[in-house]
Amino acid sequence: MISNLDFMQTEKLNFLAFIIPLFLLLMVMEYGYSLKKQKRYYTFDESISNLNVGIVERMCDMFSVSLFYFFFVWIYQNFALFQIEANIWTWLLLFLFTDFLWYWYHRYSHEINLLWAAHVVHHQSEDYNFTVAARITIFQAVFRSLFWAFIPLLGFPPFMMTVILLVHGVYPFFSHTQTIGHLGILEKILVTPSHHRVHHSSNEIYLDKNYGDILIIWDKLFGTFIEEKKEEPCVYGLTKPIQRYTFLWQHFHYLFEIGVSFQRARGFKNKMRTIFGRPDDIQPEIRAELEERLFSGTKQQVHPKVLSRYILFQSILTMLLLFFFLLFGNYLHIGQLTVGGVFILSSVICIGGLLEHERWVFPLEMTRLFLLLLFVAVSFPSAMFMGAILAVGLLQLCAYRILQSRYTSLLHLQRS
Repeated sequence: MISNLDFMQTEKLNFLAFIIPLFLLLMVMEYGYSLKKQKRYYTFDESISNLNVGIVERMCDMFSVSLFYFFFVWIYQNFALFQIEANIWTWLLLFLFTDFLWYWYHRYSHEINLLWAAHVVHHQSEDYNFTVAARITIFQAVFRSLFWAFIPLLGFPPFMMTVILLVHGVYPFFSHTQTIGHLGILEKILVTPSHHRVHHSSNEIYLDKNYGDILIIWDKLFGTFIEEKKEEPCVYGLTKPIQRYTFLWQHFHYLFEIGVSFQRARGFKNKMRTIFGRPDDIQPEIRAELEERLFSGTKQQVHPKVLSRYILFQSILTMLLLFFFLLFGNYLHIGQLTVGGVFILSSVICIGGLLEHERWVFPLEMTRLFLLLLFVAVSFPSAMFMGAILAVGLLQLCAYRILQSRYTSLLHLQRS
């Protein structure tokens, strides 16, 4: 439990949490600019879906960042080939080496099915704006850490690595926008919004190009660079667009596709190609088959106003909770962090279901209410709160059908 005295002390606050409201402010400014210029850079469903992916990734960071850091420290202390000291030249060398590793991590993520299964989420949005930068998953972080492991292995101290990776975490945000045109001479050296727009495009001419993170020189060196062309406007998203906003489907559809392809493949070599081969090796019709099997009804294109407002409210609430947990996470015990994390995960799954007008969101809403009360109970353990949880649980069971009918009717959750 957090005492008032704890809140008055700031040395344990995670001030990196303030990146969230800063980035949200930039998104609002970009949205306002797009309205002023009468450009359709933002659509409601895509923006909510993009933010949902980012919310869960940030939440997972609460649990995973320390593990990754200890992993890198362990490599440095036990296997470092050199002992590199910090100075201006080694900082520059580390920056170049990290950007070089990023290029190959990113390129392999487009060329190897198993890595693409983690990275594909980042490319699903058919919008291109600052919210797309949030489409990062914990699975990408896991694979990326295997490439980052070469940094402490070479002998760069973990503190240097942490600083450089923060830069690599912030810079790409600003390349996910259509509001910035060509940047003159900077286009020759840096990855600009123009370069990265190309990378996110599904136009055949732009496929598998511009993998760089900060520097574009690696693409020019290894033959994967192409400029944005006025006569070829960028079309964003996957070559075969995903048809659903359900959070879990967006994260795991490609693993299911690999699984089906693996099952159908004949012979050991062909089965291994479904895992370690290129995305082109996966039959494109598999996804449509799976979506038809797993989802009922047609994809909903229009939301009632009450549902749109509810989705927006839930999204804002979830982001506020995420900000709270990130900022005060060092004051919370593992029980609070676990229950809070499950609540946030349940929330984004619920929001994804609401975007699809799915009726299964109601039992998930009941679960969220239970988790909210459970968080209060683990924060302020007492017989009174435990009794309240039991009472609410019994009420949910007794009035389940009535509450479900009212909820479905109020939000107009009707599938066609």
